[in-house]
Amino acid sequence: MPNSTIKVALIGNPNVGKTSVFNQLTGLNQQVGNYPGITVEKKQGFCTLDENTKAKIIDLPGTYSLNASSIDENVVIELLLNKNDSDFPDVAVVVTEVENLKRNLLLFTQIKDLEIPTILVINMADRMALKGIEFDIPTLERELKTKIALVSSRKKTGIKELKELLLNYNQMSTEPCLNASSIDPEYFDKLRKTFPDQLLYKLWLVITQDVNFLNLDRKEIESNFTKSHAELKRLQQKETIKRYQFINDTLKVGQKIDTSKATDFRAKLDAVLTHKIFGYVIFFGILLLIFQLLFDWSSIPMEFIDQSFANLSSYAKQNLPAGELTNLITEGVIPGIGGIVIFIPQIAFLFLFISVLEESGYMSRVVFLMDKIMRRFGLSGKSVVPLISGTACAIPAIMSARNIENWKERLITILVTPFTTCSARLPVYAILIELIIPKTRVVGIFSLQGLSLMILYLLGFGMAIFSAYLMNKILKMKHKSYFVVEMPSYKVPLFRNVAINVIEKTKAFVFGAGKIILALSIILWFLGSHGYGDDFKNAETIVTTQFQAENTTIDEEALEDAINAYRLENSYIGVLGKTIEPVIAPLGYDWKIGIAIIGSFAAREVFVGTLATIYSVGSSGEDEETIKNKMASEVHPVTGKKIFNFATGISLLLFYAFAMQCISTLAIVKKETNSWKWPAYQLVIMSGFAYVVSLIAYQLLK
Repeated sequence: MPNSTIKVALIGNPNVGKTSVFNQLTGLNQQVGNYPGITVEKKQGFCTLDENTKAKIIDLPGTYSLNASSIDENVVIELLLNKNDSDFPDVAVVVTEVENLKRNLLLFTQIKDLEIPTILVINMADRMALKGIEFDIPTLERELKTKIALVSSRKKTGIKELKELLLNYNQMSTEPCLNASSIDPEYFDKLRKTFPDQLLYKLWLVITQDVNFLNLDRKEIESNFTKSHAELKRLQQKETIKRYQFINDTLKVGQKIDTSKATDFRAKLDAVLTHKIFGYVIFFGILLLIFQLLFDWSSIPMEFIDQSFANLSSYAKQNLPAGELTNLITEGVIPGIGGIVIFIPQIAFLFLFISVLEESGYMSRVVFLMDKIMRRFGLSGKSVVPLISGTACAIPAIMSARNIENWKERLITILVTPFTTCSARLPVYAILIELIIPKTRVVGIFSLQGLSLMILYLLGFGMAIFSAYLMNKILKMKHKSYFVVEMPSYKVPLFRNVAINVIEKTKAFVFGAGKIILALSIILWFLGSHGYGDDFKNAETIVTTQFQAENTTIDEEALEDAINAYRLENSYIGVLGKTIEPVIAPLGYDWKIGIAIIGSFAAREVFVGTLATIYSVGSSGEDEETIKNKMASEVHPVTGKKIFNFATGISLLLFYAFAMQCISTLAIVKKETNSWKWPAYQLVIMSGFAYVVSLIAYQLLK
């Protein structure tokens, strides 16, 4: 047999463990979430079936049926109807799970009607004994006209059998499970006679989904087969009822459930975690615990990293030959990279906590709980998924809004999600809180710094909700939607899945931000180390003359620092900073902070790296000052007061809480809304609001 590659489409309802099966097959590290909507685009990987055959596995977004109601569900329809698509599958693998097999089989019977070779995977087989579930596999295979693989991605069983089924996919029956056309025989007979060369169920999907990959005459369809929206919905309902009748009859002979083995533990726990009062108290308590641990656990590794980079910069400057390249490395690259690496512990711990909540099944309860609040502000419970995902990064969070069916709710969710505190803000928050909030504890238990961080997260979330309320009133779009969320079983988080998520998310953050910071650090170092005017070129003469004229005695190190500071102020970056300083001075910022703010429009986390680079330009390198200490010791040249005082710190925290400072987020909003209008509104309104709030805060607190 020659070397060949077969294309496999992995399809299933949300939350059946489809991505876990994908990971087991391919070995690729894909995020595994225990709430619906985590996969919003096609993902692919490869696995070896035997020495001559490989499989290209395409992990499609979760969908409950082929009656698509959201953008991510359309991805599945478009692939299965378009034979010209390069990813059109040779075989479909429909993933189901033991506890919800009846509901999962609806999608399976629809895909069988497309006459694609289809394998049924029953996942989470390790829970069968606990739930008292037994399957008669031969009977199910006969009734469903397919082959079945019992799989446990948790126990890593059944994958070998699944690969064997994939190898022999061309021997599988493509016969439909039932005759769905009997819901309206006259209509479907006429459709069959008019288009004898086309598959009947594909014709039906083309009519109901308003897509056309069959090269049909649309005018002929519209003139002879178009029904009203109400009539089409009625037929779809009849189709669904007929399919469930078949599924019920099949499971009566192919499945046994011993109800005496079932436990009501889940119901009792749900009653507490989704309680109208205790549910919110528990969620608030979990958040409080997370932010306390975020500061307590990360403080030691952060201090070690900070000091290590300071030592590395000092060592490099003392041991490398003097010159421009050494200055670039010690004043630009090392401080810039150090400004982001220092926050790896906090970011890793944040992703760890979020991954545990997702894996355990608790996040779905949060989605259900928050729906009651969201409804009042023009959103649905599904909006919580993007808003919570936004704590990692706004880009995938905005993309996950695709599973919101209603356009108005989806648009509002996209526009307000950037208010939630993403991981890029965490470095800014962390360094500023360290500078202005004392390391004291409230009631001897709660860290004041941890409480401050939690307040900032709640502030961002609260602003997102308030903005949604305003937009719901402003946008004149009619909408009516219903919220349905699946409550998955509680699970002990898999260490492998949690570890993959933490490593991949942290790596993506560090390397994604690292590229930007390294490039900006080099640019900033150049702009800070070079200038065009006489003041820059003659800085040493000018400063020395000033001290001599004032008869001021100064030691050699202080004189060098004064020369470097004067040269920096008159460098390219200094001139730029001084130009914008009048605009930001009312907020309590000097020109150096202004440069950091401008740089952070590329990515918020650049703020700390930018300041680290600016403060390192021209430094003697004899000391081993950390980034935090450099910022803490920075004083205003005229007043002599600390730059990062309480008023300035609060002003900066509020500015970064509300401002839109991420070019990538603006780009993804444009992509998702198909218009530059909405990202332009975001940039102007969010940044303008941030400026006003920061101005008021500083003027009141200074």
